Amino acid sequence: VQLQASGGGMVQAGGSLRLSCAASGRTFGSYDTGWFRQAPGKEREFVAGISWSGGSTDYANSVKGRFTISRANAENTVYLQMDSLKPEDTAVYYCAANSRGWYGDDEWRYAYWGQGTLVTVSS
Repeated sequence: VQLQASGGGMVQAGGSLRLSCAASGRTFGSYDTGWFRQAPGKEREFVAGISWSGGSTDYANSVKGRFTISRANAENTVYLQMDSLKPEDTAVYYCAANSRGWYGDDEWRYAYWGQGTLVTVSS
């Protein structure tokens, strides 16, 4: 499966953005999906994950209550709604997928990765 992340941009602190992860190549509905991010000079970290059905989700503590992950399998797309953005959310955001039933951290479990989209939050 090929993944294409989009929706990044520049926003002021307190603002919102919605990222999209569009899949092609195979039926996306059978893949668990996660969002990761990498800030300048830092390691990539888990942000949020969602099961293939959309029935289960997981979030990093740093984004709980501010970010919401969802999916529309009929559209082969996973979304990350980001509200109350902070400057520390500035990073390149990547979507990733796997067919192993995993939607948490441990990025090594994800076999497929998108190219990343940049989110910049100014203070």
